[in-house]
Amino acid sequence: MNLKALEERIRNLSTKLRPTYKFTTREEKDILIETVKLNEEVGELCNDILGILKLQRRAKQKKFDKRNIYEEFADVIISTIVLAQTAGVDLERALKDKLDKIEERYLKET
Repeated sequence: MNLKALEERIRNLSTKLRPTYKFTTREEKDILIETVKLNEEVGELCNDILGILKLQRRAKQKKFDKRNIYEEFADVIISTIVLAQTAGVDLERALKDKLDKIEERYLKET
């Protein structure tokens, strides 16, 4: 199969299989926007982790500054908080509940 045939086949499939998202509120759109932003920030953090481990290609490794990872962690935390606020999630409660669950599971295993 040549590339043009492959592109056409995928185009036909994607129009049939593409999900349709119907946002009814501005809040739903904002949640999606903030989710994508969080994903972007996590990707940037992953790139810096690859840099610290010296797993980047040479051109990127030459530009790498390990001090940047502090900013990337902060960006992930900030984006997470913004997403939680946008989605109406009480982060303090969510963290407490999750830590309680982890502790309970850990205590059962030991």
